[in-house]
Amino acid sequence: MSDLQARFAKAQQDVTSLAERPDNNAMLKLYALYKQATQGDATGEQPGTFDFVRRAKFDAWSAIKGTVVEDAMQQYIELVASLRR
Repeated sequence: MSDLQARFAKAQQDVTSLAERPDNNAMLKLYALYKQATQGDATGEQPGTFDFVRRAKFDAWSAIKGTVVEDAMQQYIELVASLRR
């Protein structure tokens, strides 16, 4: 396992023990970066207008389309670190 992958795995653990729940924008960013890092670009149909949660998640993930896996991992690590302060 590379150093980046190890730090990414550690950040995944750290995010579950934050002192308080991040706001919705931070949660969507975490979701999008995690999905991009683990699955690549968003695929499939955009959820319907009235499926608010799934639509917001899909849109957040789609917004970072083209981000390489390593960059998504690094951004995720940095975001978790900023939320821990």
